[in-house]
Amino acid sequence: MQDILIVVDMQNDFIDGALGTAEAEAIVPKVLEKVKSFPGKVWFTRDTHQDYYMETQEGHNLPVPHCIEGTEGWQICDGLKPLIQGEIFDKPAFGSVELGQMLHQENDKEAIQSITLVGLCTDICVISNAMLIKAFLPEVKIVVDASCCAGVTPESHKNALEAMKVCQIEVVND
Repeated sequence: MQDILIVVDMQNDFIDGALGTAEAEAIVPKVLEKVKSFPGKVWFTRDTHQDYYMETQEGHNLPVPHCIEGTEGWQICDGLKPLIQGEIFDKPAFGSVELGQMLHQENDKEAIQSITLVGLCTDICVISNAMLIKAFLPEVKIVVDASCCAGVTPESHKNALEAMKVCQIEVVND
């Protein structure tokens, strides 16, 4: 049995860039510690947009260009970069179907005991990926460490955590 940690979108634009928040900045040391001390595999997701972002549905609904591939804002934050040893999933949408598929394949090779998610933003990409993973692996324990997540606002962070609890995703504060 194996445990996997998914680090969601810990990118400069979400921390102190175009969509950064004080709450996002505050979780960076906690996420660093979680990655360093995690006993299993650690995979990362990276929000990835193109120059035509403003022409997309997301761009119309959130008209703030961010995480444009190749830019500094798209990069995983400096503290985490040296810790990347596993998969990085570049995702053009909130949830990564490729991540769900790879986790399903990984579970076929060696049973997954738990999948823990940390990162940004709780109310958009963390919840999207948690729900997507739950659909791919309904019998695997899915955990979100709230102390290593931040939302667009503190209120939307809390709302997302409550929504995940109802969907049988365990929320912890480790």
